[in-house]
Amino acid sequence: MGTLRCSVLGKFLCGRLLLLVSVGFVASQSIVEYLPGYPGKLPFRLETGYISVDDSELFYYFIESQGHPKEDPIFLWLTGGPGCSSFNGLIYEIGPMEFDIENYAGGLPRLRPYEYAWTKTASIIFLDSPVGTGFSYSTTAEGWYSSDSKSALQAYQFLRKWMVAHPQYLALQLFIGGDSYSGMIVPLVTKYVVDGKFLCGNICMLILGYLVGSPRTDSVIDENSKIVFAHQMALISDELYEAAKTSCHENYVSVDPLNTKCNATLAIIDRCVKDIFKNDILEPKCVFASPKMNPEVGRRSVLEKPEDFILSPPRIPDLWCRTFNYAMSYWWSNDIQVQKALNVRPGTVLDWKRCNKSLAYTKDILSVVYVHKELSTLGLEVLVECGDRDMVVPYVGTVNWITSLNLTVVNDWRPWFVDGQIAGYTKKYSEHGFRLTYTTIKASCAVLSIVILSGGDNLR
Repeated sequence: MGTLRCSVLGKFLCGRLLLLVSVGFVASQSIVEYLPGYPGKLPFRLETGYISVDDSELFYYFIESQGHPKEDPIFLWLTGGPGCSSFNGLIYEIGPMEFDIENYAGGLPRLRPYEYAWTKTASIIFLDSPVGTGFSYSTTAEGWYSSDSKSALQAYQFLRKWMVAHPQYLALQLFIGGDSYSGMIVPLVTKYVVDGKFLCGNICMLILGYLVGSPRTDSVIDENSKIVFAHQMALISDELYEAAKTSCHENYVSVDPLNTKCNATLAIIDRCVKDIFKNDILEPKCVFASPKMNPEVGRRSVLEKPEDFILSPPRIPDLWCRTFNYAMSYWWSNDIQVQKALNVRPGTVLDWKRCNKSLAYTKDILSVVYVHKELSTLGLEVLVECGDRDMVVPYVGTVNWITSLNLTVVNDWRPWFVDGQIAGYTKKYSEHGFRLTYTTIKASCAVLSIVILSGGDNLR
């Protein structure tokens, strides 16, 4: 793999430039040693803060590697949505702590160490992006509006300024990572970095690669793949699938309203899958409580808005629901003492949401396949992973766009293992120093940290 490094002179000039530029922007940061709900002092180094980018104040959580922080790689992690807080990635996916859901009995949720945290071997910046996500906010009315292109550029500008404020991490191997809708943003941020738009002119950040999980990549490819996936997973019949293929001509996006047969077939398919939990088709779908109870799934119900829970929350449902787990983050993050501990600026975010669905956001980029193609000319390491039960961004579409890159297969389709059990399947590609590993996981992509850190045999 070709590595991109600063020369000795370049490093000297870079260091001088860092000193000059550091005066030109506002950054605030604080070390957090204790958190409400966590027993005792945190066993890892947590820093929170804001970086000013234009009229946006972007909030972040930074957790230094618990292994060898001066040697381990550093990640910039972007959670999907758009509009979902990076706290989601920190607490539910790859961070060093999790909620103690099993023993929850009301009040402020408790935290406990997470065994399979990526921070055991990497430092991670969890960024609340775009503006309006998590604790990030705008200082102007116009600044609340965002888009794919603005989000990617601001994430890059954030990273550049964060490195200026933390030059000790500048020489570490850098990876950009994210999941779901961040699949649109991660390649763009990576491209900004490798294009040499960092402070020193030609990369002083040692960018080694990027990771995307069940990544949104191309609006047409991803949407069309849902019908194929539904058929492969036996959610729709052979007859329905063939009818859709024939009448819709294998295009299920922006269907002509005059194509009545196609629209009628898609309506039947929608009825077949509408009550499936799309994030993981084998998990129960939590139908949110409403004035009219759905008798078929009544005991699965939890309230749509966690803020609607009364002071004494309901008991955990008999049938496990992922949505109840997510409610914990709402209760915890909106607690005044928690926000004080995290050094959140008072009054800037009045109602924290795990995912802000009212975000003023324009999806102005329809595909980033071309970005992956451009990046494939560089010596980067890439991991693309897909949960094989994910219907939000099915693996079917991911395989299609990877195939379109025309990379050379160096290790064909095969299983990979954890503790002697098949955890998924993988296929490796390479082209002129660019190496891409595609892997499926027998679940949703959120369990990647578990399978890798518990000893994913033969994945690498």
